[in-house]
This record gives sequence, structure tokens and C-alpha cells, in this order.
Amino acid sequence: MECNGCEFRPELYYDDEFQIWVRQEEDGSLTVGMTDISQTIAGKILNLRVRKPGTVRPSGKPVATIESGKWAGPIPNFFDCKIIEGNEAALEDPSLLNIEPYEAWVARVMPSEAAEVALEKFLIGDEAHQGYCERARREDIHCERNIR
Repeated sequence: MECNGCEFRPELYYDDEFQIWVRQEEDGSLTVGMTDISQTIAGKILNLRVRKPGTVRPSGKPVATIESGKWAGPIPNFFDCKIIEGNEAALEDPSLLNIEPYEAWVARVMPSEAAEVALEKFLIGDEAHQGYCERARREDIHCERNIR
């Protein structure tokens, strides 16, 4: 599925600004990544830094930071968690976040509460798709997959 050329995956969870996506894993951990909208706004990503594994991050404190040619800032966090790992491939080649934002995840975390509870504040499915498309159209965002 897509909107203005921005890929959308209905099985993922999204924050209400559609900056990040979250996927629940079988072990109760959560995988966090950037949306196609987010990587497009950021531009070519030059650097990714993920907090050290074992680091506890409260809601509101980022799990990672990115730097691009036009922006530097946090990968937001919306629940208390502990960092499990950063995506080694994306840490070595941050442009993967531009090329394949849904495969090139940023970090895996273990939420302090049950994953289902942590995910309650996120959007999924049709509701998320509608909001995602509204943002893409409202801000006239046309996604491109930046290449190396």
C-alpha cells in the first residue's frame, strides 16, 4: 500500500505523526524503525547512533539519533524500554534506512510493560493508513528511496 509514493505496511504500528513504525516480536520485544515519510523528510541519512544495549530509556527519551545532510535528531521513543540491540547493517551503512526503511530497522527494545500495553498508544491497520495518507497529502510529501 502507498500514498504519494510513500510505502505503508498495515501490519505495523505507527505513532500519530508517522515518524516511526514498531513491530512486535515473538519474544515480547519490539523492533523500531523509521517510516518512509520520515526517511524522505530526513533526506540522505549519513549517520545512525543507537543507545548501548542494556540502556534503559524512559518514554520521551530517544532510542537512537540520526544525522542527514539537512537534519539531525532523535528516533523518538513512546514507552519505557531497555535497548536490546541496534541494527548492525544500518549502523554500518545508514543509507539503508533510506533505501529500505521497513527492512532496515533501527533498534530492538524490550518494553518495561507488556508489549500489548506499550503498543496501545499506536495506530495500526485502516486507522493508521488513513492518518498516514492524510499527512503525506497535507504536507505534500512524495517519498523517494534515496540511493547511496
